[in-house]
Amino acid sequence: MSSFKTGGDMSFQSVAEKSPPEWSSRLKIDYLADSNIPTVEDSGADVVQGLSRSPKTLPPKYFYDDRGSQLFEQICDLPEYYLTRTETAILQQYAGAIAQQTGACELVELGSGSSTKTRLLLEAYQAQNYPLCYRPIDVSAGILESSAQSLLQTYSQLKIHALVGTYDQALQTLSGAYLPQRMVCFLGSSLGNLSPEECDRFFEQVRLALRSGGYFLLGVDLHKSTAQLEAAYDDSQGVTAAFNLNLLHHLNRRFDGNFDVSQFEHFAFYNTELHQIEMHLRSLKSQTIHLRTLNLTIEMAAGETIRSEISRKFDLATLQPQLHSKGLRPFKIWMDANAWFGLLLCRCEA
Repeated sequence: MSSFKTGGDMSFQSVAEKSPPEWSSRLKIDYLADSNIPTVEDSGADVVQGLSRSPKTLPPKYFYDDRGSQLFEQICDLPEYYLTRTETAILQQYAGAIAQQTGACELVELGSGSSTKTRLLLEAYQAQNYPLCYRPIDVSAGILESSAQSLLQTYSQLKIHALVGTYDQALQTLSGAYLPQRMVCFLGSSLGNLSPEECDRFFEQVRLALRSGGYFLLGVDLHKSTAQLEAAYDDSQGVTAAFNLNLLHHLNRRFDGNFDVSQFEHFAFYNTELHQIEMHLRSLKSQTIHLRTLNLTIEMAAGETIRSEISRKFDLATLQPQLHSKGLRPFKIWMDANAWFGLLLCRCEA
């Protein structure tokens, strides 16, 4: 990881090679996958572990190569996928109130993607005449680079220090805040991809990335009908299916694999007992798969599945005390008129 000057003067030491020279003082991108931080993800041990167990699973981070990130952006625009437009509408209504509550602070966004919703926050902070500092974090270098350059064109006073890597890597390596305070943003109900145990660890990591009095902005999908949920994860145009199957293409490239993607199908359903959508890749025949880089061979029976994602749905009455117990006190909660989605602003009390 290249050096980066910390402190209050926001003087950036290096710039992504593709960026125009005039952005040299406003853009810095760190590629954490190239650093010396040891991670399970870099070694592929998480793939070996998931595919060796029964039932088989894969971490959802492998969705997000550049193609997967592009497909997810398409999913967000689908008529069945209510999550993005509902959360966006809440942010449109309350971004100003968020800026007024937090005062000047740098925005750290986990899983930033195209940063579309972040623009609503940047507009709100700009309207308050606050300095703009954005720390986007994403595993897809391509979409992070393009979104950073688009933001710099739009906001002439914005400074960006982007991190290409996983949440774990980024939260471990965040430098001190460049503004008086920091707000970590975790939008899009990505929290639902984590198991209850992973949620606890994640909240602890967020708390450690904040000073006392810092902020955590969390978007969560709330309980609703099975029909509405299943349609959102198995759309009529097949974009979600393509997104799910692309994970196998990603594994083939990354780990020299021979998944025959044509012999798998997308399968999604709502697990009413666990209150979670489950996305699976179902094998259409008995087959043997090799991931040569990992020295891994697996056998799959016809009809056997690999669970590629869970998307848990939340109850605010349960979630609020869980956050509070981790030193993140929810003090403002906003919902849409249908109570489909919740946006929680928490303050770090550590």
